Amino acid sequence: MTSYETIKLARSDQGFATVTLARPDVRNAFNATLIAELEQAFNDLSSDPELRLILLRGEGKCFCAGADLNWMKASAGLTMAENEAGARLMAKMFKAIADSPVPVIGVIHGHALGGGAGLVGAVDIALVASEAKLGFTEVRLGIIPAVISPFVLRKVSQTHARRYFLSGEIFDGAEAARIGLAQKSMPLDELEIEVDALVQALLKSGPKATRESKRLIEVVAKKTVDTAIDLTSPWIAKLRASKEGQEGMDAFLSKRPARWVEGNK
Repeated sequence: MTSYETIKLARSDQGFATVTLARPDVRNAFNATLIAELEQAFNDLSSDPELRLILLRGEGKCFCAGADLNWMKASAGLTMAENEAGARLMAKMFKAIADSPVPVIGVIHGHALGGGAGLVGAVDIALVASEAKLGFTEVRLGIIPAVISPFVLRKVSQTHARRYFLSGEIFDGAEAARIGLAQKSMPLDELEIEVDALVQALLKSGPKATRESKRLIEVVAKKTVDTAIDLTSPWIAKLRASKEGQEGMDAFLSKRPARWVEGNK
């Protein structure tokens, strides 16, 4: 297993993995090492055919406070080409998270600012403590949320982006859920209960069906209705006839848990 300096990677015997940002002394802020290690971890996990889902967390009192300002300040001494290369590396890290073939759940507490809010945009499902503080604060530093924008704008409408990208205002977890950045907000002391419930719900879904459903969203969202019909009809026909599809329907009709559910293999 790869050894990491700035993240922790743990695997559960239930078939899911947890990736934890582990720079709590700087509120899990990004530097070059953290960016590279996150991309590496998600690329490695994406190649595991047995993986069911991934949890993304932050160690300590904060999820992720964005970029390490000392690291950002050092960019002033870089050439334009070097700066652009660094931005592309960060973009590839967000893409590795978003492109994971299995669901990625973000567990958000404390602060998620700048690039930290970008991580909230990159995950599939974000559960956020209502007390958390989120924001696209780049404009307050004289920059823009450029690299994270493709991922955030898949969740947040232009209406909300026009307020929060431009103002840099900080908002709480309830507002993050209202604008679509997160799926659900709850008090911090209920966050782990919600996480566990969601994990168990996802583990009841067919492993292949879960992966195919995530891919379905990405593919169909870019198609016209007529094109989507031509694409999805053979797609569902193939899955109905698959071993997993037949097992799932048989389990339902027999009123028993499917074999992929823990304890019923």
